[in-house]
Amino acid sequence: MVRRVAVIGAGVGGLASVKCCLDEGLEPTCFERSEDIGGVWRYTDSADDGRVSVYRSIITNTSKEMSCFSDFPCPEDFPSYLPHSLLLEYFRMYARHFDLLRHIRFKTTALSVRKRPDFATSGQWEVVTETEGVRESHVFDAVMVCTGHYQEPYLPLASFPGIDTRFKGQYLHSREYKDVEAFRGKRVLVVGIGNTGGDLSVELSRVAAKVFLSTRSNTWVISRVSEHGFPCDMVNTTRFNHFLDWLLPSALTRRIKFRRFNSWFNHTNYGLASSKSSKFKMIINEELPFCLLSGTVVLKPNLKEFTESAAVFEDGTTEENIDVVLFATGYIFSFPFLEESVRSLIDDNRSLYKCIFPPQLEKPTLAIIGLVQLTGSVMVGAEMQARWVTGVFAGWNKLPPTSRMMADVSKRKPPVKRNPSERENLKMSFISYTDEIAACAGVKPSMLRLLLTDPRLALAIFFGPCTPYQYRLVGRGQWSGARAAILTQWQRTLKPLRTRVLDDDSNSSSGWCWMCLLALPVALIAGFLFSKNPRPGWSPWAGAQL
Repeated sequence: MVRRVAVIGAGVGGLASVKCCLDEGLEPTCFERSEDIGGVWRYTDSADDGRVSVYRSIITNTSKEMSCFSDFPCPEDFPSYLPHSLLLEYFRMYARHFDLLRHIRFKTTALSVRKRPDFATSGQWEVVTETEGVRESHVFDAVMVCTGHYQEPYLPLASFPGIDTRFKGQYLHSREYKDVEAFRGKRVLVVGIGNTGGDLSVELSRVAAKVFLSTRSNTWVISRVSEHGFPCDMVNTTRFNHFLDWLLPSALTRRIKFRRFNSWFNHTNYGLASSKSSKFKMIINEELPFCLLSGTVVLKPNLKEFTESAAVFEDGTTEENIDVVLFATGYIFSFPFLEESVRSLIDDNRSLYKCIFPPQLEKPTLAIIGLVQLTGSVMVGAEMQARWVTGVFAGWNKLPPTSRMMADVSKRKPPVKRNPSERENLKMSFISYTDEIAACAGVKPSMLRLLLTDPRLALAIFFGPCTPYQYRLVGRGQWSGARAAILTQWQRTLKPLRTRVLDDDSNSSSGWCWMCLLALPVALIAGFLFSKNPRPGWSPWAGAQL
């Protein structure tokens, strides 16, 4: 019987895990090595403490309605996209509201997590921690590891000959970047065009003498601002769109997406992406296209090598007088505190059952929370994982036999081991994965049932954004405010914009009613088909590098 649970890390996954433990009547103790909550989202000026944190100017890529905890909406006066300070304040509000802080031991590092000698029967773990030089040993019935995947910088210097032998300039990983001051007036080369590489290139272009952005992949750039000025993820991440992706041939859906991406600007003209490529990534950046158009950022192909002061690229071109090379090459995850026999079971998140449980353990009392990247908010995914895991610990949810879990892992595991910086090894469809875990936890809403009992809510769920409140309508942890939160999510989105209200005579309410009536048969058919063939684990971005 699981009672005492160790939670390692007090970031978003750790906070959700502590709260879910309390919901299930468990006794959590969270160990956080720093002095505060927030994980990577707690900004600090220095990177010397070994803790990964965001840079000063960062703003979330997912909107507040799509990223919040499922039973605790963001304040309506918060903007849709949050700077790190507001997101951290939201985490503090959540922790205060659910009285989580008294379960967190700050400035306490988990040194080791080892199976007890009787683990095969008890499932217990021995956890050794250190607080201000004092070591303690604890026994826990279960462990939830919530350290995420932004742990150790990935710096592939061997892939760039000359960088550490001939090059006389400075080079650093984006983890060390905090603001632009150190780069003023310099010629900067940014390596890697993920979200971080795009953001830093744009920011540096305002003060640097020149910024070069090197990439080896096809990259589609999208904006946070979508049709009619609404947040992009609220418009696009809907069950209706998900149904269309499931229904239509993948080649057709990919062509439709490429056409939509190119409707903003032609990516081929900018050297970013070709619609003929089957492998691609997507980044979110409103300003990068203008920086490329104005020449403040120059796109370059993959690097070949470095000389004393120049970068040589694979197309034979050379850029001279490079002062600084900034590697935005991602992170690798590691769990140094886990004993080797357990750590060896976690090759990547695809070696875990549902990206959470090591299936080979005799007892399912270890869970890895947040080691997943989704096409939507990882915060929502981490909370859903925590809800299912604590249900398993409490005995409400059951895992299948080891043989079935191993078969599921083998089916999902990619055949070729990939570069650790390539996040497509972790990326999965937001709706597919969250629905899958919600079904395991018994909290996935039934579209057919809702259509029969609450058509207005059903249509809002099917055609509107797939916000996390949907997973609080039924099952354990049901929240009485979920329905109202779904029906008022657009009002909360618009609220912070109402600082100067203008008269608008247009009235689309009747049009909306007619659209809902016409859409009712579509929702019924989709609900029926999905219930018969949900394609577990399916992603509309299968085969894509994201």
